[in-house]
Amino acid sequence: MSLPLTKPIEDWLAAFGRGSLVTLEHAGSLGQLFGQIVMAVVRFKVSFREVVSQFYIMGIQSLPIVLVTGSLAGIVTSQQGGYQMTSVVPQYVLGSLVVETVVLEMGPVLTALVLVGRIGARITAELGTMVVSEQIDAYHSLGRDPVVALAAPRVVAGIFVLPLLVGIANFIGILAGVAAANIDLGLGSESFFYGARLFWHSYDLFYSLAKATVFGLAIPLISVHMGFRTRGGAEGVGRTTTQAVMFMTLTILILDAMFPPLLLN
Repeated sequence: MSLPLTKPIEDWLAAFGRGSLVTLEHAGSLGQLFGQIVMAVVRFKVSFREVVSQFYIMGIQSLPIVLVTGSLAGIVTSQQGGYQMTSVVPQYVLGSLVVETVVLEMGPVLTALVLVGRIGARITAELGTMVVSEQIDAYHSLGRDPVVALAAPRVVAGIFVLPLLVGIANFIGILAGVAAANIDLGLGSESFFYGARLFWHSYDLFYSLAKATVFGLAIPLISVHMGFRTRGGAEGVGRTTTQAVMFMTLTILILDAMFPPLLLN
């Protein structure tokens, strides 16, 4: 018979054990799915036409929201940096602050988080609907592998699309930062870019695009994984899509926290 004081501890340990098992199950399924996608790519089984189609859906159709996000990131960084720094350091240092913040952090992370809702939720809902409507079973009955036909093109497209979108977001964010600095502080573009060059490292661009590549792999991989696990009809699709968005958001933030100690030191 359990003592009253030990009951909460037992409940907490049971909940922790269940959470750990679920986490390990997801990790194993993700690893298996990634391995199947790699084998499909290596064996040239992935449809180039489908990759191009997903490239258009993920990339071209996402450009408007990426342009807005990048612009706002540059404007906000410039305005807040100007408010905090101009009384202490020379104004041209604001150029370095804006460029480094946008390229190293704001551009990759904000773009990835926007695409979690724009791309990740769409993929999860699309594949989840196919699962509950038994379309995935039809693929199996026709001898077609859903991973090759549906998952691999989306993951391959995501790996190439996100770095391009992040590059565009970085460029637009810097231009928006220049404009905001000029309007708010009267800082000219020459002084802005002079300050930016003082602390710029060519490695920073590699760091930004490396982040984007990892995020571009994680978002479609997780969304495909969650889509294939959908159960329970329309309600299940909604529930799984919500879980996938939460899962992808946490993954992006965790990966972002891992990059500085791994690549900036």
